[in-house]
Amino acid sequence: MGKKIRIITGAIDAEAELNDTMTAQAIWEALPIKSRVNLWGDEIYFSIPLSLELESGQDVVKIGELGYWPDGNAFCIFFGPTPISQGDEIRPASPVTVFGKVIGDTTRFKKAGQGTKITIERKNDESSD
Repeated sequence: MGKKIRIITGAIDAEAELNDTMTAQAIWEALPIKSRVNLWGDEIYFSIPLSLELESGQDVVKIGELGYWPDGNAFCIFFGPTPISQGDEIRPASPVTVFGKVIGDTTRFKKAGQGTKITIERKNDESSD
């Protein structure tokens, strides 16, 4: 199993699983991270204290995926279309490194408010190493 994290903002407390990329490992090592929510369509993004190269960059992502956006040193949570999406696709502002995925319902992120505090932390779980 991959490493699991908690995403906490306002009344939202979500879990996500990281994949096996260098980006995911770097983010894991930087946790906990605290910031403030920025919204861009159905995307939450916020700067994190890492400057990483693009790793297998993607122009289009899937709902619930977590991305690292090198242009803004940002952690992104994709839960629906962005202002530049075409049709049902989810398109970041520029390519991102997908490093994980939210577990469960992503529509709860629609309740996130601009400027709300957000915390990303390691999830303590006996089944994770």
